[in-house]
Amino acid sequence: MAKSNGSMRTLVHLSDLHIGRDEATDEAARSLARMLAAARVDQVLLTGDVTHRGMARELARYERIFAPLLEEGRLVAVPGNHDRMGDDAARGLMRGGRVAITSVPGLHVVRVDSTAPHNRSLIDGHGELSGQDVADVRVALEETPAGALPVVMLHHHVLPLPVEDLAERLATLVGLPCADELPLGEDLLGRILGRCKLVLHGHRHVPAEFRVAPPGGAAPMRILNAGSSTMLGRARIIAHAAGEIAWEGWLATETVAARSWSPATRARPFGEAIAVA
Repeated sequence: MAKSNGSMRTLVHLSDLHIGRDEATDEAARSLARMLAAARVDQVLLTGDVTHRGMARELARYERIFAPLLEEGRLVAVPGNHDRMGDDAARGLMRGGRVAITSVPGLHVVRVDSTAPHNRSLIDGHGELSGQDVADVRVALEETPAGALPVVMLHHHVLPLPVEDLAERLATLVGLPCADELPLGEDLLGRILGRCKLVLHGHRHVPAEFRVAPPGGAAPMRILNAGSSTMLGRARIIAHAAGEIAWEGWLATETVAARSWSPATRARPFGEAIAVA
């Protein structure tokens, strides 16, 4: 269905699988894996909270479920705050520092670890981004090969998004940072504007989008939150060629397709462009 044709290649954005939460969640992850196999996508980008409590057994379950994609190098991930708990499964998801590059034909991905030691606590889910991280991302983007689509992926949201449950609302009311966006998120966007086409993240379970408009009327940089792929039962697919997005849509699992799920009624998009100096 989504097989590449010539120079056209496809990527799928997954996030917040929370494998190990319960059997229904794990079965939803298996459905996603079957969907991706059927679509024959070129690359899958998974933006954290792969596991529910950071346990080694949850990480092993993820590796079994997505084994074909992992073995073929078609799936890369960054850790989320849930992955830092328990056995610190994050260590098995990303190595080599807080900023790393995955470059495959037609795609240049800068992977950013936005987690920190405070994420060992369940109530401290907010992310961390340092000035050095921002500088390293910019340098990594400068290595984008000609004709490749430049993408930055990380777990935590870089711009404010609505709180999604009572616990987050209460934390925000008393001034706790656990529901906040990354402190240097807007600075990151300003530093990579004009160098990056897509910023992919998760953390929030409701899909959302921002478009950041550079000066001079150039095409905006898009910031996409995948939502929780296991909860939604579908994922965004993007086809790209020669460093540009050609088309996009949604892939749905068999369960979702059977009940005619519509992203327009479930997602909360943020389509207005915002300017970053």
